[in-house]
Amino acid sequence: MNYFIPLEPNNKYHIFNQAVGNEKLFRNDDNYTYFLRKFNEYISPIATTYCYVLIPNHFHFFIEIKGKQEIYNHYVQIEKSKEKISYLNENELVYEDFVMQQFSNFFNSYTKSYNKRFNRKGALFIDYLRRTMISDVEYLRNIVLYIHQNPIHHNCSTTLEDWKYSSYKAFFSDKSSKIDRAEVVSWFGDLENFTNCHSIKSINFNQPNL
Repeated sequence: MNYFIPLEPNNKYHIFNQAVGNEKLFRNDDNYTYFLRKFNEYISPIATTYCYVLIPNHFHFFIEIKGKQEIYNHYVQIEKSKEKISYLNENELVYEDFVMQQFSNFFNSYTKSYNKRFNRKGALFIDYLRRTMISDVEYLRNIVLYIHQNPIHHNCSTTLEDWKYSSYKAFFSDKSSKIDRAEVVSWFGDLENFTNCHSIKSINFNQPNL
């Protein structure tokens, strides 16, 4: 798999990363919630989220990069917040580079806070964001199952419902959510089939060992 492909507008991606060495990305509840808050700050404006899971030493997200107009609008908003008078026009902006910069800012922001909290120094994440582009309908369903089943695969939980740090329970909630629940459920036909498919203990799916 090509883990270094550009993150282009209007394409869907499975993105994942892990901590360096034997480090943990998340040591307590506050770490998990702060990470998601930073994700919403840096990534939600430029990507739609379909599902996610956070595990002590790594994470998975299934996202779709938004269209150029939405990305450009966010770029302008950022530049104006810096009180810049001039900035790139829509044709000058390299969208893939801006998206990657948002991820870099996200990871740097989290790392800075994490290092301060635990009195550590240096990198927290491995030095690149791994990603695979997804388009096949069967692949869409499988990646959702793979991500939601990850806590069980890593013996973090015995049931999907018991793991707090994934999007699974959001599909059964009436609360507002950043997850595009309707789109994901449509890939399974309905919520009943979505639930039934998740009851499968494991799936035969070629993904990295994360």
